[in-house]
Amino acid sequence: MNSASKTVDTSQSTEQAACEQRKARRAATLNRVGKGLSMVGLGWIEPILKVAAGDNPQEQVKSLWQQLGIPLAAIGLFLMLWSMTAPLVNTSLGTIPGPSAVWEQVTVLYADHQAQRAKETAFDLRQAEKKADAVSKGEEYKTRQYTGKPTYIDQIATSLKTVFMGFVLASVVAIPLGVFCGLSPTVNAALNPLIQIFKPVSPLAWLPIVTMVVSALYVSADPMFEKSFVTSAVTVTLCSLWPTLINTAVGVASIDKDLMNVGRVLQLKWSTKITKLVLPSSLPYIFTGLRLSLGVGWMVLIAAEMLAQNPGLGKFVWDEFQNGSSASLARIMVAVFTIGIIGFLLDRVMYALQSTFTRSATR
Repeated sequence: MNSASKTVDTSQSTEQAACEQRKARRAATLNRVGKGLSMVGLGWIEPILKVAAGDNPQEQVKSLWQQLGIPLAAIGLFLMLWSMTAPLVNTSLGTIPGPSAVWEQVTVLYADHQAQRAKETAFDLRQAEKKADAVSKGEEYKTRQYTGKPTYIDQIATSLKTVFMGFVLASVVAIPLGVFCGLSPTVNAALNPLIQIFKPVSPLAWLPIVTMVVSALYVSADPMFEKSFVTSAVTVTLCSLWPTLINTAVGVASIDKDLMNVGRVLQLKWSTKITKLVLPSSLPYIFTGLRLSLGVGWMVLIAAEMLAQNPGLGKFVWDEFQNGSSASLARIMVAVFTIGIIGFLLDRVMYALQSTFTRSATR
C-alpha cells in the first residue's frame, strides 16, 4: 500500500514538474514575442496573448488597458474635441475640416492615385503595341516615359527616398567624424567651434546656398538623379548630421578607459580597435544620435520641399495652400497627419534596429 502511494506521489511530482517546465517555456516564448512587438510599437498585443494563454488574466487586462485602452480613449477624446471645435473656426478657405472631411479626402487622394496608375498602365500597353508594330515593320521606335501628374502616394515615395538619401549621407559623414572627435581631444577642439556654429543653422538658410552649389557642380547631360532631389537630400544632410556626430563623439569619449587600455596591451591594430572596441561600446549613443538625426531630417525635408518647390510632401502642402479650393484645408491636414505618422514609423524602425544591434544602454 505504501509502495503504491509512493508511486502515485512520484508520478504526480513528475507531472507537476513537466507542467512547470511547459509554463516556463511558454512564458519565455511570450516574453520574446512581446519584446519583438514592443520594438515595432505593438506591445499591446502581448497582454492579449498572455490572456489567451491563461497567464494572470486580471493583471494582463490591466496592462492592456494601460497600453491600448488609455491611448485609444485619448485619441477618441481628441477626435471628439476636433469635431466640436472645427466648425467654429472660419478661414479664407472656409471652416476647419473635421475628421470626416479629412478622411473623405484620404479616399479621394487614393482614388486619384489608382486612376493615375490605370492611365499609366494603359499608356504602357499602347506604347508596347506601337513598339511591336514598329519592330515588325523594321522601323525604329523611341520609347517615351509616362508624364502624368504625380499623385499623393508618389509624393510620399519621393519624400521617403529623399530623406533616406540625406540620412545615409549624414550618417556616413557624422559617424567617422564623431569617432575622431571622441578619440582625439585635438580633433574635438578643432571641430567643436564649427559644430556649435553650424548646428543651429536653419534649413531655410542652407537651401539657397545648396541650390546654387548643386546647380554649378552637378552638371550632366544624363544625370542619375534630378537636381531637385540632390538639392533636398544635401539640405537634409547638412541639417541632420549634427545629432549623430555629437552623440557619437560623446559615446566614444565615455568608453571605459580600462577597455581601451586592454586594446593597447594587446597591441591591437587601429582598425581592429575601432571595429571591436570603439564602435560596439558606443552603439547605444550612436543609435540615439541616428534616431534624432532621422527625425530632424524628416522635418527639414518638408520645409525644404515647400521653399524650393521640389517634389514631395512639402510641395503638395504648398500647392494645396496656393490652390485655395474648398478641399485644400482638408488635404493639407491629410498631409499633416501623414507627415506625423511617417515620422513615428521611421522612429520605430530606428528603435527596432537599436534594440537588435545593442544589448543594453550600459557598457
